[in-house]
Amino acid sequence: MEVIKSNTTIQALQTGIGILEVIAKHDKPLKFSEIAELTNISKSNLYKYLNTFIQLGFLYRDQDKGTYELGSKLIEFGMIAADRENVVERITPYLREISKHSSCTVTYSIWTSNGPMIINIFNSFQGINIGAQVGTILPITSAAGKIFLAFHDHDIIKEWKEAEFKKLSPAEKEKLENELEHIRRSEFSFAKEPIIASVSSVSFPVLNFKNNLLGAVAVVGFSEQISDDENDELNVFIKEMRRKINDIFGH
Repeated sequence: MEVIKSNTTIQALQTGIGILEVIAKHDKPLKFSEIAELTNISKSNLYKYLNTFIQLGFLYRDQDKGTYELGSKLIEFGMIAADRENVVERITPYLREISKHSSCTVTYSIWTSNGPMIINIFNSFQGINIGAQVGTILPITSAAGKIFLAFHDHDIIKEWKEAEFKKLSPAEKEKLENELEHIRRSEFSFAKEPIIASVSSVSFPVLNFKNNLLGAVAVVGFSEQISDDENDELNVFIKEMRRKINDIFGH
């Protein structure tokens, strides 16, 4: 991990943020030894940084596995930044209505440097495992992932797209690319079991008056609840909620 020395910056702060960036860029929680190897920081100093971040809520340590991952405080900061247009507050009543009507989980995701991340989950029926939680980075094959692929600025998502496409077979890449035109036209996407078996999802973009993507709403449920038929009763209801949400932001 490279730290640039300068008389106008605080080197220790650079080092600390560098540690957070290393952890953030990995798809899985990291052990102490892995962080030490990736950062080349002495174990005694690294322990002090990690312990400080845990106390501040910037990192979370799983006591059983001994692994570190981003903490609730960073997610909170991200939500504050994402809420500059009061998006979450303004759409929450509609997301709760969708969850209540569908008996499914509803998520709201925003773009981060690591890809689309869930920042809110609404569930009228607690205890259903949808294979995701607040802070989850979504794959490109998820319904919400497809929304970001279809609507977000190409230059911004370029690195994420390249990294995600490396995980796909040629046939999967072609299928995904072929879906994009329809997703852009219909403002609606579907994904069958992208994260966990028997759980599928539909998603739609939240767009403002400039047609810029603010985030993606996804309705997640058991595969028998979620249909790829846009004329399905639930999908018709979801599209009506999409219209009401996007009307708020002038789209």
